[in-house]
Amino acid sequence: MPFKKFKIRDYDFKLILLVAAVALIGVFAVGSAQPNLFKKQLYGYIVGLVVMIIVSLVDYHFILKFYWVIYIINIALLVLVIFTGESSHNAQRWLMIGSIKFQPSELAKILLILFFAQFIMIQREKFNSFPVILLCVVFIGAPVALVLAQPDLSTTIMLAIIFAAIMFAGKLKFRIILGILAIIVPAALIFMSIALRPDSTILKTYQMERVWSFQDPESYPDLVYQQQNSVTAIASGMLEGKGYRNNEITSVKNGNFLSEDQTDFIFAIIGEEFGFRGSVVVIGLLILIALECISVGRRAPDVGGSIIGAGMGALIGFQSFINIGVATFILPNTGLPLPFVSYGLTSLLTLFFGMGIVINVRTQAKRGNSTVDDYIFNDLSKL
Repeated sequence: MPFKKFKIRDYDFKLILLVAAVALIGVFAVGSAQPNLFKKQLYGYIVGLVVMIIVSLVDYHFILKFYWVIYIINIALLVLVIFTGESSHNAQRWLMIGSIKFQPSELAKILLILFFAQFIMIQREKFNSFPVILLCVVFIGAPVALVLAQPDLSTTIMLAIIFAAIMFAGKLKFRIILGILAIIVPAALIFMSIALRPDSTILKTYQMERVWSFQDPESYPDLVYQQQNSVTAIASGMLEGKGYRNNEITSVKNGNFLSEDQTDFIFAIIGEEFGFRGSVVVIGLLILIALECISVGRRAPDVGGSIIGAGMGALIGFQSFINIGVATFILPNTGLPLPFVSYGLTSLLTLFFGMGIVINVRTQAKRGNSTVDDYIFNDLSKL
């Protein structure tokens, strides 16, 4: 049955309030950055809330039954982007269906969490065997390769992070994790050192330049211009901020010194207009959402629920860190939106959809000790 009875005390109203609050801040922040997008973001917010509530009432086990359909749809959409996608800013990442434009790579983050939740749950008895681990790598490899070909390196990195969280929540043994890290970390360092050489063809030129400009800003003033302006905007907000939609001539936003301020640099708008206090509120809400997802995963009734909670928690937590890290110039420039805050209806609606599934996992959560905690302590004791 798609619907399952639950006690109202098990419904996660706290998560709904956290998501609704940070997304509402996003509506006003987008409205300040680009006033013509305010209504569109507001409509997305309202539809997203409805979608989240409806999905939260559907038994997640029912959704996971269609895991192969979910995976095939995901691959099909990413393949369509390669052949018929819309191009913008040196990338081909969008599909047009009628008058609707959406980005399949944003949807891919959620769909892959759902696919692996069911696949690993089915294979839980053999999950730590080499054949199953290899299958997981193959299944993540296909969408990662398609996203990388768009090219979208930042989303590729996010998919890798989400996959790592999925494998951990799926109860991969620590000795296997340590063995994989012993291989991947040195290999990644060697790969990056080769990829960032001037004569390398592994990365696109603009991708290498973003890293070089982060390492040596003075040699690439045009490439760090936006990030430096973002830092100026955030710093100028000080404690209280300059006020919502202020008309100060010293405003970085009002001077049009920020491009993509409604998406990549939305945090700069929040910092300038709402100050340090507003910035801390947004960061705090995003941290609480990520922690609540992880908490739901820890108390989930099965491995599938644990993967959904961990995957969504990793998505919100790490993507928020990367976006804010770019806006504050502690990371190289990327194109990742700030979850629930940046403009982009594909990202907004898919995140609301994902949160709805997390809430349904919460309605079926176990009480007392979590199976994930038991697995961690038991596995550590064997090392």
